[in-house]
Amino acid sequence: MPCEDVVEMLAVAGLDFVLIDCEHGPADVLALRHHLALADAHGMPVLVRPGEGEHVLAQRALDQGAQGIVAPHVDSVADAEALVRALRYPPRGVRGFATYPRAGRFGTVTAAEHRATAEERTLVIAMLESPAAIRDAGAVLAVDGIDGYLVGTADLGAVRSADDPTVAELLAAVRADPAAASAIRCDLATGDTAAAFGAGAQVVVHNLAHVLMEAFRGLRA
Repeated sequence: MPCEDVVEMLAVAGLDFVLIDCEHGPADVLALRHHLALADAHGMPVLVRPGEGEHVLAQRALDQGAQGIVAPHVDSVADAEALVRALRYPPRGVRGFATYPRAGRFGTVTAAEHRATAEERTLVIAMLESPAAIRDAGAVLAVDGIDGYLVGTADLGAVRSADDPTVAELLAAVRADPAAASAIRCDLATGDTAAAFGAGAQVVVHNLAHVLMEAFRGLRA
């Protein structure tokens, strides 16, 4: 949502991070920068979800100070490798190098410091959103530079065929896959957040539109 007040309210409320959705949300780079700057003023990390294959937007988000990227539709090892190449500086990747954006404190850090910080602190989360992605989850998450995964259950339900396992079965399969156990598991909040953490999630993401609509609809009573 293109409203910096919401970002600031989340920070004041004590949330650990905010995930800004540029895949389904309207934010362009300028609006994104406003959100990033305000979150940074409160010491709240920001993750950004670009659209599918929007590696240039992801690179610009990192330049403006995002601490991580949540990339949609990472369906294969090739997708994961392309994502890592886009988000890492040479020689590991192909991301254009500059220290003068916000992430380099406007050129006041050395090139070596900036490179080391980007390498150490950039979190890369792959969204698994198809039955093929679930089947290949172990190989996708084994790609060097992929830190964790988030299953996109809406897309998973939209693309699965009648011959595929159910969304619940696919979700259970990837969570039980030993090859995925070392990756950071991010869950979409579906009710009891404590239960999600207790079941193995390290990160739980709330959908702000759902939270607000539940509150607004509750006002009708």
